Amino acid sequence: MADVDDEIREIKREIIESRALVIKTSNVLSALAADVKSIAKRQANYERRISWNSWVAYILFAALSFFGLWLAKNASVGDIEDQIGRLDGQVEQLQRELGEETQRAEARAHAEAQAAQFYRLIRERRREDAVEQYPSVRREQLSAAEAAFFRDTIDQFQEDLSVAAYQQGTDLVRTGRYAEAAEAFQESLRLREDGPHTPAVRLDLARALRHLGQDARAKDLAAEVAEQNVDRELQDDGLLLFAECAEAMGSIDEARAALRTYLRRWPRGAFSVDVRRHLADLNRRVMRGETHRAPTTQPRTPED
Repeated sequence: MADVDDEIREIKREIIESRALVIKTSNVLSALAADVKSIAKRQANYERRISWNSWVAYILFAALSFFGLWLAKNASVGDIEDQIGRLDGQVEQLQRELGEETQRAEARAHAEAQAAQFYRLIRERRREDAVEQYPSVRREQLSAAEAAFFRDTIDQFQEDLSVAAYQQGTDLVRTGRYAEAAEAFQESLRLREDGPHTPAVRLDLARALRHLGQDARAKDLAAEVAEQNVDRELQDDGLLLFAECAEAMGSIDEARAALRTYLRRWPRGAFSVDVRRHLADLNRRVMRGETHRAPTTQPRTPED
C-alpha cells in the first residue's frame, strides 16, 4: 500500500514537472515566436528601405544622366553654333576678298588702259599733254616698273619744258617785256623747282619783278638765290640784287649788311670796287640821316 502511494506521488510529481516543462516550453515558443515576428518585421522594414533607397538611387541616377545628357547636348549645340559663326565669318571674309580682288582687277585693267594711252603721249613726245595728265595717271594702280618709268620720263619732260619756259623768258627780257617774262619764269619754276637751272630762273624772275616795281617779291627771290648751293656762281648776283631791292624799299641797314657780306665773301670780286664805293655812300647817308632818300648810285650787276 505504501508502495502504491509512493508510485502515485512519483507519478504526480512527474506530471507536475512535465506540466511545468510544457509551460516553460510554451513560454519559450511564445518568446521565440515574438522574436521571429520582430525579426520578420525588421526584415520587412529593411527590405522596404532597400527598395526605397533603390528607387531613390534610380531616380537620382536617371536625373543625373538626364542632366549630363542635357549639358552634353548644350555643349554640342554651342560648338556647332560656334562653328557656324566661324564659317559665316569666313564666308563674309571670302566675299569681301572676292569683291576687293574684283575691284583690284577692274582697277588694274583701267590702269593698263590709261598707261597705254599715257605711253602713247610719251612716245609721241607730247611733253605738255603728258605732264598735264601725269597726276591722274599716277593715281592709277600702276606696276612698280610703270610708275618708275613714267616718273623718270615726266621728270625729264618737266625739266625740258622748264628750260624752254626759262629761255622764252630770257628772250622776252631782251625785248623789255618784263611782265610776260615774269610769267614765263614763274611757269618754269612751276614745272621744276629743284633743277640745276632754277637758281638762274629765280634770279631772272627777281630782276623782272624789280623792273615791274615788285621789290618785296624780288628781294625774297634774291635772298633765296644768295643762300642756295646749287649754283654758287649766282650767289654774289643774288646778294647784290637783294641789297638793291632792300635799298629801294628803304631798308638801308639790310642793304649795308648785304654789301658787307658780299665784300667779306668776295673781297676781290668783279664788282668789289663798285660795292665798296656804294657801301661808303650808304654809310654817309646813314650818318647824315638820309635813310629814306632814293639811291643815287648802285653797284653794277651782270644785268647792267
